[in-house]
Amino acid sequence: MSGPLEGVRVLDLSRIMAGPWAGQQLADLGANVIKVERPLVGDDTRSWGPPYLADQEGRPTAESAYYLSVNRGKRSVAVDLASPQGQRVVRALAAHSDIVLENFKVGTLARYGLDYEALAAVNPALIYCSITGFGQTGPRRDQAAYDFMIQAMGGIMSVTGPPDGIPGGGPQKVGVPIVDLMTGMYAAVAVLAALERRRRTGEGEYIDLAMLDVQLSFLANQAMNYLVTGREPVRRGNRHPNIQPQNVYRCADGHLAVAVGNDGQFAKFATVLGCPEWASDERFVTNAGRVVAIDELEGLIADVLLTRTVAEWVGALERAGVPCGPINSVGAALDDVHARERGSIVNVPHPLAGTVPQVRSPYVFRNASVRIERHPPLLGEHTAEVLAEFGIEER
Repeated sequence: MSGPLEGVRVLDLSRIMAGPWAGQQLADLGANVIKVERPLVGDDTRSWGPPYLADQEGRPTAESAYYLSVNRGKRSVAVDLASPQGQRVVRALAAHSDIVLENFKVGTLARYGLDYEALAAVNPALIYCSITGFGQTGPRRDQAAYDFMIQAMGGIMSVTGPPDGIPGGGPQKVGVPIVDLMTGMYAAVAVLAALERRRRTGEGEYIDLAMLDVQLSFLANQAMNYLVTGREPVRRGNRHPNIQPQNVYRCADGHLAVAVGNDGQFAKFATVLGCPEWASDERFVTNAGRVVAIDELEGLIADVLLTRTVAEWVGALERAGVPCGPINSVGAALDDVHARERGSIVNVPHPLAGTVPQVRSPYVFRNASVRIERHPPLLGEHTAEVLAEFGIEER
């Protein structure tokens, strides 16, 4: 079976994380993605290590783990966008592409004659997505941005981490570059929506996607909590602001995450803990009541959960249908029996290392194939191949 996006051509001029993540999603879905990089240097993330991939003799290569995480499925073409020759190559590739992804600072590609207007002149049906920190308009439009900075400015750090006044309290970033990743996902959704619109209308599209806009959009329930009350959400550690009990609790030998989602689950939870009377206590019988009385309730829960091990509680709660789980390390999560059964880790042939491990795409289609067939490319690995394929002379 072919991939859902077989036949779609993507010219990926982006680097670092947000744009490359979008390009990788499209590649996973079967698109033909050509990654354009600076000669000799390449994508910034190539140097973001250690760690680096080891070759077959165990020596470190120049392929950083960071780069390897966001660039599989693509072909790398090394050209200098600041040179007339490089600009000619990009225009020729854009003439045969469906989608362009770029994340240069506002105005940079216009100076090179590679902005939307210039490329749409050679390909009016082109879908062109510009990813920046703050968008193409507004007082911050010319500012550079990184994920950590936008997490701080966009509100998510104000609701992530333990409350002030306790050990370890204070703002925390999310443990993965969540704004970059979500921006990449929004970019993939946007270009596919534009592709469908083009199918109906024949028109190309220009998409202005800003990391700060994305961060604000996925504040989700925390944004709405503020908008409907005017009260600032606060850091609650692992406590959920709207649903209780949901927290991390200490057991006899470790920690357990409990995610009770409704009153029925709470009744089962209370019964497993040997305290069925909690489910009829007027303080705890409804979720709204539990949110108000959570300090009292958590004190009771904490005392009981300390009496047994994580495995014992997980087994008992799972049998009762109460959502819960251990706090896995990254390694434990990737090696979980369920993850193994789902085939979450795949090994892709690699010219230097023999194989390179990848976390597979989560997309599972019944009638289409989602395969990882290309390793994250070496810098410029496919320059000659791609230029010959598109009839572009190297000069």
